[in-house]
Amino acid sequence: MNNARTDELQRGRLGATRALAAGFDGVEIHGANGYLIDQFIQDGTNLRTDSYGGRVENRVRFLLDVTKAAISVFGADRVGVRLSPAGEFGGMADSNPMATFGYAAGQLNPLGVAYLHIIEPRVKGEVDIREGGAPVAAQHLRVIFNGPIIAAGGFDAESAAAAVRDGDADLVAFGRDFVANPDLPHRVQNDLPLNAYDRSTFYTSDHRGYNDYPFATV
Repeated sequence: MNNARTDELQRGRLGATRALAAGFDGVEIHGANGYLIDQFIQDGTNLRTDSYGGRVENRVRFLLDVTKAAISVFGADRVGVRLSPAGEFGGMADSNPMATFGYAAGQLNPLGVAYLHIIEPRVKGEVDIREGGAPVAAQHLRVIFNGPIIAAGGFDAESAAAAVRDGDADLVAFGRDFVANPDLPHRVQNDLPLNAYDRSTFYTSDHRGYNDYPFATV
């Protein structure tokens, strides 16, 4: 188990080193959406009985180890962390997500990471599962995490502006609408209609949906 952990941390550090050599300004630790780090964090998937399983302190340990490895390459101000509290994508589940991810957010404070990127639980993968409502995950972690917060998941221009205005987030990230609108900031700023995205082209390997969405004409 310890050898496997060491290998993963070495890969994480090597990945950050390669990103730095390639000219990246920083890296984001992907601890969300059912990927490896998320599988460690949530008790619905982490069934380990060693120092990386059981109590929340153990389940969050791997996230912190990987984050520290990236910080050793870029520095804390160039490393962000992405989490998906209460995320269900990929069969993920946790018995007490607010406590689990609240603990994770608090443990990131001493590391001084650049930001925390939070995926709202109203989205499952690329599908909306809960319409409307306030950004509950960002609201909860805002009072715990000391740094900037990026919120994502199910936002439109109006709800994104409200989240920033109300102090729930410092920034709002868009995925699906950006796929379909290469000029999304221009469209939002000028209140222009958005191209509708085509879900059937998501995560495919051909040219469709890659760079064929039109720019606004005004």
